[in-house]
Amino acid sequence: MLKIDGLSFRHGERVLFERASAALSDGWKVGLVGRNGAGKSTLLKLIQGELEADAGEVRLTGRMRIGWVPQDPPGGAQTVLDAVLAADTERARLMAESETCEDGLRLAEIHARLEEIGAAAGPARAASILSGLGFDHAAQSRPCGEFSGGWRMRVALAGTLFSDPDLLILDEPSNHLDLEAQLWLTEHLRRFRHTLLMVSHDRDLLNDVCGHIVHIDATKLVTYSGNYDVFERTRAERLAQDAAQQARAAAQRKHMQAFVDRFRYKASKARQAQSRLKMIERLGPIATAPLEDRIALSFPSPEQLASPILTLDGVAVGYGDAPAVLRGLDLRLDMDDRIALLGQNGNGKSTFIRLLSQRLEPRGGRVQRSGRLKVGYFSQDQEESLDYEASPFDHMNRALAGAGEAKVRAQLGRFGFSRDRADLAVGVLSGGEKTRLLLALATRNAPHILLLDEPTNHLDMDARASLVDALNDFDGAVVLVSHDTHLVRLVADSLWLVAGGTVTPFAGDVDEYQAKLLKERGVRPAREDRNAETSSRKDQRKLAAGTRANKAPLRRAIETAEKQLARLTVERGEVEARLADPTTYTAAASSVTELQQRKARLDREIEAAEQAWLDAQQALESAA
Repeated sequence: MLKIDGLSFRHGERVLFERASAALSDGWKVGLVGRNGAGKSTLLKLIQGELEADAGEVRLTGRMRIGWVPQDPPGGAQTVLDAVLAADTERARLMAESETCEDGLRLAEIHARLEEIGAAAGPARAASILSGLGFDHAAQSRPCGEFSGGWRMRVALAGTLFSDPDLLILDEPSNHLDLEAQLWLTEHLRRFRHTLLMVSHDRDLLNDVCGHIVHIDATKLVTYSGNYDVFERTRAERLAQDAAQQARAAAQRKHMQAFVDRFRYKASKARQAQSRLKMIERLGPIATAPLEDRIALSFPSPEQLASPILTLDGVAVGYGDAPAVLRGLDLRLDMDDRIALLGQNGNGKSTFIRLLSQRLEPRGGRVQRSGRLKVGYFSQDQEESLDYEASPFDHMNRALAGAGEAKVRAQLGRFGFSRDRADLAVGVLSGGEKTRLLLALATRNAPHILLLDEPTNHLDMDARASLVDALNDFDGAVVLVSHDTHLVRLVADSLWLVAGGTVTPFAGDVDEYQAKLLKERGVRPAREDRNAETSSRKDQRKLAAGTRANKAPLRRAIETAEKQLARLTVERGEVEARLADPTTYTAAASSVTELQQRKARLDREIEAAEQAWLDAQQALESAA
């Protein structure tokens, strides 16, 4: 079906692929994974013929039809349904030809082919795909140009699915989808009859759809059988085996080298020493496993506030003179809340987030906030406000005016920016790095509430895992909008459903919500073992909540010790300055003695405060 043989490709001075090979059989559903910047999208373009390899080749069997989502989604006056129908170019061409053809024999051939490809059922099939992706009957008749970029990308995706290619290539297909549309896409791809090659950072999508994983690993392509979870386990086992083998080789080398060093100049052992020296040369350099360090993320800890930190009583919110998007909101937020918002795109999830962040004022009702409440707001839309000529350091330095270089770099360091990366222009950063910069800016003031609107769109698997850890360690409240159900399962303790013009708590977890949606559609869940997984994840969330509760007093103890140390150090400095002043000794001897006693007392108090800080810090690290 698809064979990649000895592929090499260089982007500027960087080698993305070096003699990489892989083969996909007919009917395989394959997930293409790798770190951000590893070359996933580049490989798709090489397969599609948009780029030319430096060496090697990509071979497709027979007259294979390749389908992928175009970068420029349809727009203009063409209706949504017509745009999807036009995506099947063969059907559209034959339909157009049939209307003008006057050759009876050719016309018969056209009708035979149209019947063979099921052209008559095309409108119904296109409408079904559009419905699954969130377009109702009225929306399907509207011009494409009336929709936002995200919705027009859904139209482009619908057209690609409708064309039913022999090889379907998808690059992050769930990025613009809400949970409802994502569930439909998962089921559609599971039933897809042909070959699928998909780049995605959505773990659930890869697990539910893919039977093989191709991993871009140090310029090579490595194929694994099984879904993403199986790939992770298999690769971890391989890396562990490689590390053990390297340790054995290093020990063998060390043992032989010791023999050589000891006996190479002793006549009776010279031949044996020379033999071992040749053996060491044949071993060659010790190969090291290509381990990829995961960037750790951490949010600054807020000061503790009494709950509730925010309440909504009968609140309504909307835009301009249009009717309210949400109304009758009666909700409260506490410091330890972990809430994920559910609901279709367009129901008002982002509107609700903007209300909480004070980017939208309520039209009615009452919003009560704690007097010292600080809110951190993240949205992918904020990327448009970044200065692409400035560096992350420049952005953070402006945001933390007067804070000093050390504090600025410390905040960037929390989000994986080394000194070198922090000083690059934003325009050369990857999508994942821009996301991390926006997270760093949103949390610079140690907010009590984190409002996160689709924070994972440009993050790879490792960065998403780091985000989960950071959110579970965070001491404040979290309100999350995300299509990444894996993230929601591991972070959210409760769900709020945005539907019917209001927001209400949902009695259940995300798997129960998915099951409810699938039941309404008469679809069987993709995986039957979710109950066991859900129980395990509930236990993980409870453990994370318990860990946060244990850490909170330790962090307060560290903060108290740091403040006490700062105060005592300043006071001791003042005493030492007076003792160093010659005029002090012209006064009564009792005043000098008093200063010396005061300094000794301060030394003891500083030592005790340092020990208290050290004990709390060690306890915090043990609780991690």
